[in-house]
Parts: sequence; C-alpha cells; structure tokens
Amino acid sequence: MNALIMVLPGDGTGPEVTDQAVEVLETVAELYGHRFTIRTDLVGMDAIEAYGAAIADDTLADCAQADAILFGAVGGLTQVGDGPRPEQALFRLRTEFELFANLRPVRPFGALIDASPLKPEYLKGTDLLFVRELSAGLYYGHLETVPGKPSEIRRRGNRMEAIDTLLYTEDQIERVVRTAFELAGTRRRNVTSVDKANVLSSSVLWRRVVERVAREHPEVTWEHMLVDTCAMRLIRNPAEFDVVVTENLFGDILTDEASMLAGSIGMLPSASLGSRRTPGGVFGLYEPVHGSAPDIARQDRANPIGAILSAAMLLRHSLGLHPEAAAVEAAVEAVLADGFRTEDIAYAGGTAIGTAELGSRVREQLAIADQQNQRWRQW
Repeated sequence: MNALIMVLPGDGTGPEVTDQAVEVLETVAELYGHRFTIRTDLVGMDAIEAYGAAIADDTLADCAQADAILFGAVGGLTQVGDGPRPEQALFRLRTEFELFANLRPVRPFGALIDASPLKPEYLKGTDLLFVRELSAGLYYGHLETVPGKPSEIRRRGNRMEAIDTLLYTEDQIERVVRTAFELAGTRRRNVTSVDKANVLSSSVLWRRVVERVAREHPEVTWEHMLVDTCAMRLIRNPAEFDVVVTENLFGDILTDEASMLAGSIGMLPSASLGSRRTPGGVFGLYEPVHGSAPDIARQDRANPIGAILSAAMLLRHSLGLHPEAAAVEAAVEAVLADGFRTEDIAYAGGTAIGTAELGSRVREQLAIADQQNQRWRQW
C-alpha cells in the first residue's frame, strides 16, 4: 500500500513521542512491503512563532491531501499574550475536516495490572471503547456557526458573569451514535449511551436519537446511563462496558478517568474520525490522549506508548491494515511483558527506560515477530 501521512509533532513531549510512532510506522512499511510518505510541519507554539497562527493554512492544505494525520500534543508553560493559542490548532483541524467521532480504547495490559490504583480483580476483563462526540457541545458554543449563542465573560451591572452555550443538533448526535453502534457490532455488541437527561435538554434530544438509531441495530444491546452513574461504575466494574458513546464534555472527563484503568494517561491512544473515505478506510487524526507535558520535554522521560498505539489505530482505521495494527499492539504488549517501562509506569515494577529505548524495543519486537512468521510460512 502507498499512503501519505501528515505528521504534526507539536509542543513539549509531542515531538519525542511522535518520533517513536513514526519510526514504528516506517518499520511496519519495511516489514510488510508498504510505502508510507511522511510529511512533517509545525503546529502549536512553534507554528505561532513561525506562521503567526497555531496551524498555517498551507499546513491544513497539506493535511487535506493526506490519508491520515499523526498528531503529538500542543500547549506549553507560557501563554502567547493575547494572541493565538496553541490549542486552536486542534479546533481548526477538527472543524476543517469534520472530525466528529473521537475513539479512545481502554484495555489494561496484563503486565501493568499493578500499575492501576484499582485492585486487579476490578480490572479483570476490561476492554472498552469510548466514542466521544467531538464537533459540538460546550467547547464550540463560541463559534460563528452558532450565532447569538455566546461563550463569554461579560458585565452585568457592577458584577461579572460568564456564559457558555451547549448546542447539539439532531444530525450531530446521530452520526456519532451511528458510529458507536457500528463499532459495537464488531466487538461485544453492547452500547452504553451516557448523558445527563435529568437536567439537560440536549441530553433529552440525545436519548431520542439513540433510541431511533438503536432500532436499526437489533443485534446490539444498549442502555442509557447518567454521567455520574457512569463515572462511579467505571471504577466499580469497568469490565461491564463495551462501547460507551457520549457528548463532548462528558467524554473528555470520563476518558481521563478511565486512563487510570490502564495505569497512566501516557498509555492511551485516540483516533478522531470524520466521514471522508480513504483507499483503506476513513480519514482521521491520531494522537495520544496525554498533553504536551512541557515539564519533562527533551528529557527522554515521556511515555511513547500512547503515540505508538495511536499509530496502530491509524493503520487500522485509515489504511485498513488490520494485521499490521495488531502486530504493533502485540509488540507493545511484548515489551511490557519483558518488564520494560517508562518512569510513569515503573513504580509498579520492571526496568525503567527512556522514551527512545522503549520505542526501539517495540520495533525490535515487530522484527522478531516478522521473522517468526516467515519461519512458519517456510514450514
């Protein structure tokens, strides 16, 4: 397969973890006979300094030509005055390419079962997928596409007040809910729809849409769940969940909570998908869930597993290379089983190594697995 991948490393530890993910992709291409063209450009604080914007128009144009985007992280310790904010890059990418479904899988690795603050018996069997709506809700109330629905701090008399607008359309809800049901059909066929319908009108509409879409998928069991109940049950019995679909703000919070099931937020990958088709799947943006962590940048301390597993999701969802994606995931699991850890997960035991060495060991495991497969084919 020939594919064009746009790489936007970003700020802080973003370049370090993205470098390791890119090298894994290049190893996959070499071992499996693919050709991946990698283009790299600035995003975030470096882009503001170079282009005057968190992401340049030319960079967006290059992204539009790609089959997928591999993203690092944006943001830093210092704010750039009242000018552009580095986080605006992600909002522009999500809006420009209509990336409406954010996929965040959570599956604790057996070797890291003690890295989670939860008791091992609570984690047993946990393998869940969050599908977070990404294009609307409170985070987008200030956009020009929502006229008269402000997000602002303003004065009323001699006091200040703040307002944010939560708006969802039926179409915005339907497309992400439909994605969740379709994905559930490839897994354990269960959907949990999370909302706050006892308080919010947007959640009442959300429930109506879920019930309509669910009738089209009789093979999938499903339930409504209030967000506070979901937050509790994620800790009490995470294995009960298969696919969890929810709106933007709730998804942001719940997935950070769920990252502790895997031992560290540095372990979690994500995919932000739209509707544009590629030759192998769906165009998407792939990034680790963690932030830029500028306090440990350029110290070889960051955990690259979230970025490497994001590259595996890129192989699966945008390029349609399912065996290759599974091979990357198996290589990560093998490295962890051998006892190698970055410092954020080393407290549970094992040997602490740096960002680059962990990435190197994942690539070594890919090569070992490929050699074993070749021997089997010769037999």
